[in-house]
Amino acid sequence: MQAERTWSAKWIWGGEEDRPRNEWRCFRKSFDGPESGYDEAKLHISADSRFVLYVNGTLAGRGPVRSWPEEQSYDTYDIGHLLLPGRQNTIAVLVLHFGMTNFYYLLGQGGLIMELEGSSGVSLVTDNSWLTSRLPGQQASSPRMACQQAFGEVIDARELPEKWMVEESTEGSLTPSVNWEAAREVAAVGDGPWKKLVPRDIPFLTEEKVYPAAVVSLNEVRPPAYMAAFDLKTIMLPDSIWSANPVAYKGFLAVQINMEKDCSITVGFPTGTDGVVLLDGKKAARSYGVQPERYDVFEAAAGSHLLLIENESGYDHGASWHLGLDADAPFTLTRPRLTEQTAAQPDDRQDASKEQKEVPFALIGPFATAERTEHWLESPQLADHPLYIQLRDGELPDNLPELSSWIRELDERLYTDQDVFGSSVWQTAVRPLAVPAQLQRMVVPAPEPAVLPGLAEDCEFVVDLGEQRSGYIGFELEAAAGTILDVYGIEHIEGNYRQHTYGLDNTVRYICRDGRQSYLSPVRRGCRFLIVTVRQAAAPVKLYEIYMNQSSYPLPERGSFRSSDSLLNEIWQISRRTTKLCMEDTFVDCPAYEQTFWVGDARNEALVNYYVFGATDIVKRCLDLVPGSGSRNPLYLDQVPSGWNSVIPNWTFFWMIACQEYVEHTDDSEYAKSIWPAVQRALDAYYEHIDGNGLFNIRSWNLLDWAPIDQPNRGIVTHQNLFFMKAMRLSAALAERAGQPEQASVWQERSKALRVAVNEHLWDEERQAFLDCIHKNGRRSERFSVQTQVIACLCAASDGERKSALERHVLQPPDDWTQIGSPFMSFFYYEVLAELGRSDVLVNDIRLQYGRMLDHGATTCWEMYPSYDENRANSDMLTRSHCHAWSAAPGYFLGREILGVRPLDAGWRKVQIAPEPAGLRWASGAVPLPGQGEINVSWSLNEDKMQLSVTAPEGIELDIVWPEGVKGNAEVKRVFHI
Repeated sequence: MQAERTWSAKWIWGGEEDRPRNEWRCFRKSFDGPESGYDEAKLHISADSRFVLYVNGTLAGRGPVRSWPEEQSYDTYDIGHLLLPGRQNTIAVLVLHFGMTNFYYLLGQGGLIMELEGSSGVSLVTDNSWLTSRLPGQQASSPRMACQQAFGEVIDARELPEKWMVEESTEGSLTPSVNWEAAREVAAVGDGPWKKLVPRDIPFLTEEKVYPAAVVSLNEVRPPAYMAAFDLKTIMLPDSIWSANPVAYKGFLAVQINMEKDCSITVGFPTGTDGVVLLDGKKAARSYGVQPERYDVFEAAAGSHLLLIENESGYDHGASWHLGLDADAPFTLTRPRLTEQTAAQPDDRQDASKEQKEVPFALIGPFATAERTEHWLESPQLADHPLYIQLRDGELPDNLPELSSWIRELDERLYTDQDVFGSSVWQTAVRPLAVPAQLQRMVVPAPEPAVLPGLAEDCEFVVDLGEQRSGYIGFELEAAAGTILDVYGIEHIEGNYRQHTYGLDNTVRYICRDGRQSYLSPVRRGCRFLIVTVRQAAAPVKLYEIYMNQSSYPLPERGSFRSSDSLLNEIWQISRRTTKLCMEDTFVDCPAYEQTFWVGDARNEALVNYYVFGATDIVKRCLDLVPGSGSRNPLYLDQVPSGWNSVIPNWTFFWMIACQEYVEHTDDSEYAKSIWPAVQRALDAYYEHIDGNGLFNIRSWNLLDWAPIDQPNRGIVTHQNLFFMKAMRLSAALAERAGQPEQASVWQERSKALRVAVNEHLWDEERQAFLDCIHKNGRRSERFSVQTQVIACLCAASDGERKSALERHVLQPPDDWTQIGSPFMSFFYYEVLAELGRSDVLVNDIRLQYGRMLDHGATTCWEMYPSYDENRANSDMLTRSHCHAWSAAPGYFLGREILGVRPLDAGWRKVQIAPEPAGLRWASGAVPLPGQGEINVSWSLNEDKMQLSVTAPEGIELDIVWPEGVKGNAEVKRVFHI
């Protein structure tokens, strides 16, 4: 175990705010290097919220990895090769402070800490001698990417200094100068939000420059006349920045629209709204749009009109809310004078006219607000204030003088009219154009630029990255000052259909300075297609390159699979690619929408990873992060580290199971000892919810599958009882490994007792199946599902005739039962099929379900099957996320079942090789071992004769099992340890 460091450095920050919203802050320090150079130079660094490190202008690292503030992670970089002996050196850091909590970060305060340690000791620390400045040109009002994430970016390169990380001053250069000030010391180590600094426990992520496949379309487009994005959650409840819990609110946004002449005006909501929209108290003449998009059309006379937009939410975690306006004639927007009282009150600020121009909207309300602070409680019911009802019913504010106390200005940081997402989704005119061959120059590493055509409207082109990617978008171009480059990343285009990322503002706006310039975004994104729109180009635009710095966990491709079925081969490839893209500093559910470590997802992801990559450090890190949520909820949160106090019991049960599986996979008894106390605390907390009938009965988010299982958030849910039973049983085994035999006995007996209760109370004798649930009022579920029977088999719920009945239901489920709706649930289904020896059914289902994804051009595995409308913006979407690692099951099962490589003991000292042909003629591949090496298997089948070749490290005992009815001949080769 690494000894804890003693720090001399201080946490530093700058500016007047401790936790500013979306602030990118520069730090730098220059120093003279010794003439003899550095024998050793280790730089230790952390920041709140994220940092980009430069040494003498070279990008040296990004971090830190996500962590709880009680144990803030720091990175250590060896930078000796970047330092200049006998010359001035400069260390510079760009810190991105979020200023609000999300699903992978808890709000602390802005801060940077760093020490440079050489062979003779610490030679440089962060203190008040460092210089700092806000990064000029970065707009703090840029849209929130998603409720799970932080912010996109709006960059005005006319203000952006290129060389701030290497030059003391840029005065006299072609780029703007930086107004440096002295940093201020804000905390010593152990003070402030960061109670402890712990070293990074995984390798650094990769960063590899990859070029797109092609420019696939070109359009002349026109956006609406006006688009804006709002952070409604923070507007309505400013203190909600401290959590990612959902909030409810009721209020109105108001704006004055000044029309030059009579015309139609459209009020557009690219991400939708359910509220009433009123122009001078009247509703729209007509509305249109495919959900969630909504567009209301009004007929308006010349003059001034009051637009009121109701904002009512019973469930809002916080994401950008988009509003647009378009009309047949010019118009302007001004802040409304809503009552006689407010009209008579001048704005006493000196820049009132500028402020009014920047934020023409006013807030009326909120009339009611609430935050759901407990996990998965009912949505708060908000009372309707009389003034709220009157406005909603069309009463004009002038008739409500008492309204004046409810009118508020908007914080300019919570609103922006630089709305790339809205302008990309709502296009009022589109003219398709053929793609000139020379335009393809931007996607290849060649010196000639692509020259964008001069068009009357904006020029939009779509770049196909070739496959789903995750990392940092970059580009180089030459343009006139003021030219706008908008970049919007999406995951799926098929024919003329674009699947917009509703709920994810996956965008960059870059406003060019004059001349040749380049930009590399510091914000991680996932996507396959880049929709790039050039606006307001006063001169030809030359695009030299557009690319992505692919970033993921450093993974050699140790596992492999090939067979006589090319479809299965491609499915295995997309499974491996999906898993890799969802391995960042933790497992994440997806690289685009959330980038969140969902605890339950990671159990299945870990198993796939074991078979395709063999990484173990990231698994251990993920398991260790979960107990950090215990101070927020003793049941442990379903995503960590997170500010959303949400619990899915199954997800915690999967974590317990994953702890035992990790110990068995690695044969790490010491880890069992270290993690057991945290597992025991969670077991104790969950066991408090065993009711008088001996059943697990809880109010929480009782989720398993997106399909409509009867799984209410209050009551007894069968699949949840079954997984708790299995979690207790496997936790008993973990306790044994941890040297806790008494605890092992306790949880073994409790698991058996729950098994008895499940069979007594949740079995339906008539249907010979387990029902889905018993509702809070005692009503037994009338619905039956495949899912519940699968989990009953997986958790060994029954014996004898009941067990046989369950197996029949799994293999031949009735058509009127709820069918499996997600690849996540299919993982458990495949586990059961494997136990039943039905690899033929398993492989056929993989071909069917994943083949459909490939039919639609998938390069990674989808989040869900297209059978249900759950978790989708509209029915046109085949899935929400197109890259979801909980769906990568084939990467595990094809190696485990078709190659037949399975561990028979802890640490893989004894391995079974039991190939399952499943209709294939041949298969070959490799499965990584947790220690050294891999097991390579190749087999071919000719009628009833199988030829098998196995290569394995010395010392591993092999147990070869032939398929039923097959005669085999095996050749075993050994490789030796170093």
